[in-house]
Amino acid sequence: MPHNAPQNRIVRIAVPCPLYKTFDYRLDGITDSHKKLQPGVRLRVPFGRQQLTGFFIEEVSDCDVPADKLKSVIAVLDEHSLLPAEILDLLLWAAKYYAHPLGDVIQTALPVYLRNNDDATPLQSSYWQINPVTGTTGDDIPGTLKRAPKQQQIYRLLADADDGLDAEALNAVTENWRPAVRALLEKQLIIEKRRAVVLSTHNASPCEHSLHDEQRQAIAAIQQQADSHAVHVVNGITGSGKTEVYLALCETMLAAGKQVLVLVPEIGLTPQLTRRFLQRLDTQIVVLHSAMNERQRYAAWSAAAGKQAQLLIGTRSSIFTPLPDLGLIIIDEEHDGSYKQQDGFRYNARDLAIVRARNHNIPVVLGSATPSLETLNNINEQRYQVHYLRQRANKRKLPHIELVNLCSQKMQEGMAQTLLDRIRRHIKQQGQVLLFINRRGFAPLLMCHDCGWTTRCARCDAHMTYHKRRQQLHCHHCGSQRPAPDNCEECGSNNILAIGVGTERIEQFLQASFPDTRVSRIDRDTTRNKGSLQDKLEKAHSGESGILVGTQMLAKGHDFPNITLVCILDTDQALFSADFRAAEHLAQLITQVSGRAGRAEKAGEVLIQTHHPEHPLLQLLLHKGYPAFAEAALAERRAAGLPPVRHLVLLRCESVATEAARQFLQQASELADRVDRQGVDLFGPIPAPMERRAGRFRYQIMLQSEQRKTLHRFISWWVPQLQQLPAARKVRWSVDVDPYDTF
Repeated sequence: MPHNAPQNRIVRIAVPCPLYKTFDYRLDGITDSHKKLQPGVRLRVPFGRQQLTGFFIEEVSDCDVPADKLKSVIAVLDEHSLLPAEILDLLLWAAKYYAHPLGDVIQTALPVYLRNNDDATPLQSSYWQINPVTGTTGDDIPGTLKRAPKQQQIYRLLADADDGLDAEALNAVTENWRPAVRALLEKQLIIEKRRAVVLSTHNASPCEHSLHDEQRQAIAAIQQQADSHAVHVVNGITGSGKTEVYLALCETMLAAGKQVLVLVPEIGLTPQLTRRFLQRLDTQIVVLHSAMNERQRYAAWSAAAGKQAQLLIGTRSSIFTPLPDLGLIIIDEEHDGSYKQQDGFRYNARDLAIVRARNHNIPVVLGSATPSLETLNNINEQRYQVHYLRQRANKRKLPHIELVNLCSQKMQEGMAQTLLDRIRRHIKQQGQVLLFINRRGFAPLLMCHDCGWTTRCARCDAHMTYHKRRQQLHCHHCGSQRPAPDNCEECGSNNILAIGVGTERIEQFLQASFPDTRVSRIDRDTTRNKGSLQDKLEKAHSGESGILVGTQMLAKGHDFPNITLVCILDTDQALFSADFRAAEHLAQLITQVSGRAGRAEKAGEVLIQTHHPEHPLLQLLLHKGYPAFAEAALAERRAAGLPPVRHLVLLRCESVATEAARQFLQQASELADRVDRQGVDLFGPIPAPMERRAGRFRYQIMLQSEQRKTLHRFISWWVPQLQQLPAARKVRWSVDVDPYDTF
């Protein structure tokens, strides 16, 4: 017999918590008894001692608990679901595929604003116009402003702007404008209005652009399948004009009344891409990225969901944004690791974009000069269609690449004399120079020259990096900081050496060596302040900065027309890394950084410093390029049984006590042995490559299988059972499906 009486309505709710289940609640008199709730509607529910916002999944006629024992829903927060059916289907699929609790997955898809606020009214931005009733026209200024020069300035600006000006527009032309705007509002000379948050498109200039044959062929082939699902890979060398292909496809889709989603690895690192879309496309554009506050993000999200914006440019979380008329998804730099979320809900936005496009029956375009091995494997197996751009858009040659053998060479601050001489020559010839080293700070560690003591992190199995300008030690793994010591903490000696080099040390040395040339450092430390990255990039483009020193921030999507020399300082560490993807990442990075040279009129060259010039990876890249390396790397992965040939899942575990982590994973291993897991290999428990990080010991189990379905069938049973293990409450654990790295 059913436990509930007919008048009771029982709803199944996904609650954002780490439990792999949904929860049943009574719906008592909160809504019309005949009104159906839409899946995805938010409800406030009691959960333990707190109240949480859950998500309606379905209404059920019966449950395992008597109705009078069920807790009641406190409030229904939405009239309609904020997430359309196609997004909910994607989230249900993702929760199952990535073995993550459904409530947490759905919450991740919503803007932070909607997680913290019940009111889902779309946010809009303010803008100001001349009051048509009390304002004046032409050059006339109201008499009340004769002694208020700032108010006069703002009034004239608004009088010249037919559509009014918003905060961003006013910030661009003047400072400290808000008091003047308030005064003008009080005098009723201007009025405040609100509109959807979109980027200005007044400078857009759609026109014919010259395309080379390969670009035209790629565009035509993709447009032929514009009304059906297919995965298209635009594999173009650096500078080949992939962005022009994106723009042409966008123009076609927008003309057909469709919306477009463009995913980029990091919005702050691709300002030129955003600027080109703004300048070229005569449409409403919004951006979504982590540098925006939660109100700005929700306003942009609302504009896209409400069809006020036709094009959305965003980072990985943008894949969950509702776009009712979605017609195309573009993923720029598809190989980039930033598309993989590394904590919490560990999804890959690139892979979810392909699933979303398939569900929507629309094309998806993956662009890269160095496609991931997963993408290349899918091309080889004819799952994806590939369109090659083998020549640069300006028909210039790729830069000449040369290896600099460091063995027995005299070094100055990590640089060989050969490299310094070449820098001097290029600067003399009015060229710009880019030095790449993927290591921030002044030096990777400090060491006592008398006793050998080093600055190890107290919480990690790693050294702390010395930042000289701040006189601090930073751990780049756990974030801990402390003042740099003047004396050795072991023997008291003041004979402290800075070992190794980072961007700060290179910058200091080069500025001293080339005093007449401006050296600009671009890394996380120098671009923390708002606008600082853009300012440095503008100085680089104008030629004001003759030498650029930076990390991989400089490798992504930037077009510096005057760079003629690229120097890659440190490759050897990645050549012998324990991470199976390290060689792939190094090859991609070298190719991407090298592509910054010789993009305009002047020819470019690239110098790569190494103690191992005969290494097969470097030789392949030098003589045959990234395609040959990728082919060889795929063969190695096939022989080793690693992705993309086999599929991986990592069960990660960490604890303040090493025994607790090992005990949990041992119990997890024994649980796996209780069932027939034929076709699924289990390795571990083993320590993570960095065993201790942020004060916690880290261990892991690796699962491997040739068949994705076999692996997922097993983890769909195994993962929910892990919560019931006796040791589960003593540790933190997570599941990483298709891990980006094993660290």
